Amino acid sequence: MKLEKFKKQKRELRVLFASAEVAPYSKVGGLADVVGELPLYLDKQDVECAIFTPLYGSIDQEKYKIKELENSDLTIDMGHSRHIFKLKMAEIPKTKIKVFFVDNPKYFSCFNVVYPKWCDEMYEMQRYVAFSLATLEYAKLLNFKPDIIHANDWHTAMLPVYLKSNYKYDEFYKDTKSVFTIHNLAYQGTCDKSIIDFANMRWDNVYRDNCLEHYGKVNWLKGALYCADKITTVSPRYAQEILGSDFGEGMDYTLRGQTYKLCGILNGTNYDKKQFNIKEKPKFKEEIQKAFGLPINPNRPLIAMISRLVYQKGLDLIDFCKFDLMNQPADFVFLGTGEEEYQNMLIWASNNSSNIRAWIDFKPELSDKIYKASDMFLMPSLFEPCGISQMIAMKYGSVPIVRAVGGLDDTVVAYPNDKATGFKFLGYDAQSMLNEIKNAIWTYYDRKEDFKNIIKNCINTKFSWEDSAQKYKFLYLDVLNKKNF
Repeated sequence: MKLEKFKKQKRELRVLFASAEVAPYSKVGGLADVVGELPLYLDKQDVECAIFTPLYGSIDQEKYKIKELENSDLTIDMGHSRHIFKLKMAEIPKTKIKVFFVDNPKYFSCFNVVYPKWCDEMYEMQRYVAFSLATLEYAKLLNFKPDIIHANDWHTAMLPVYLKSNYKYDEFYKDTKSVFTIHNLAYQGTCDKSIIDFANMRWDNVYRDNCLEHYGKVNWLKGALYCADKITTVSPRYAQEILGSDFGEGMDYTLRGQTYKLCGILNGTNYDKKQFNIKEKPKFKEEIQKAFGLPINPNRPLIAMISRLVYQKGLDLIDFCKFDLMNQPADFVFLGTGEEEYQNMLIWASNNSSNIRAWIDFKPELSDKIYKASDMFLMPSLFEPCGISQMIAMKYGSVPIVRAVGGLDDTVVAYPNDKATGFKFLGYDAQSMLNEIKNAIWTYYDRKEDFKNIIKNCINTKFSWEDSAQKYKFLYLDVLNKKNF
């Protein structure tokens, strides 16, 4: 396949997406879903999109028909050595959206995972500095001159910084603006300041308090907050939460100075053309009860949690009240992988109770069946920038039980309310979570009509990508000072 220059299209906008993850090729968290889905809906709104992402060794090139582009060899000198890149391309299945894979065996294709564990901090930073520089150079080779570069999380936070430093006077990028999306503020890309030399940046341009310098180290996310033309988060509530010390992750002071360009846009999710038939739930419920070794009982509530097993997701609350959960008139199923202490805790609870079961793995097909089978879906997160699991659960009539934070608070209407779509608790403590679980179970048994109404509201609630895409398009036009919307 030849490296061909983009032909100028009569499209209203041209946007370059850069991300460490893109579904379906490389997925670890919600970041992949956003970058893999949002461009499809922007395309329908007259926005031409191109996506750039690293080519990890874990990506099945044959399955996704990823082809190398001829004459794509690119050489960049960084850190006193020469780095050679190649470019490969595919189209997102059933679309014409092009995804460009930056190939480098030293940094990406040598790993069979997206984020290798026990990776040296400086090496991890070099990986994404190299990717960002290569992305900017490949866009020039392809003649894909973007109106907007949309960077996502710290892995691509270098891009807004480059546009305001190394590429400030580059004719190709002179009219390009940048949007930076925070998917999770907890990860900021902090490292030793010597990375500046590797990145080919001038210290006097970038190593200062209102750019990369943060307590004597380089912080790429901070640099993006100062250099990007707009900052977005993946829910309106999270955009407000990160301005305070509880959720600000040490960056709240910086963010409070950038509120004039900060906004929250809720992620969407995909919906089947045919709405889920709630009458099919007993069939899936029986299948899951059998798979997890639970008694077959269509009238006993099944509460599910599908998650990365990490501190952020509220697993310490589960641990604290596991004995109380064992005494509830309900069954609990957990699916996911993560930190060893939480995996071991769930395995112990599964082996020592009659109503708690855990499957320590990530199986998309099993996950889909659990959503369809469960009566309630538990998300007791410490913080949740957006969350997509509650949206998926709702479209399958699985009623969310969530902590009222971030996107969970934006998407779930608490019972009692005629428009209720779930149950919410505020305090981050085991007793608050347990009380709301009991409330949900009690409603299931004793207020059957109310619970049926909640299920109906869940299934009828839509968080569409069309709405999100329209808001992003308006944001892009605003950044470019185009007032025709």
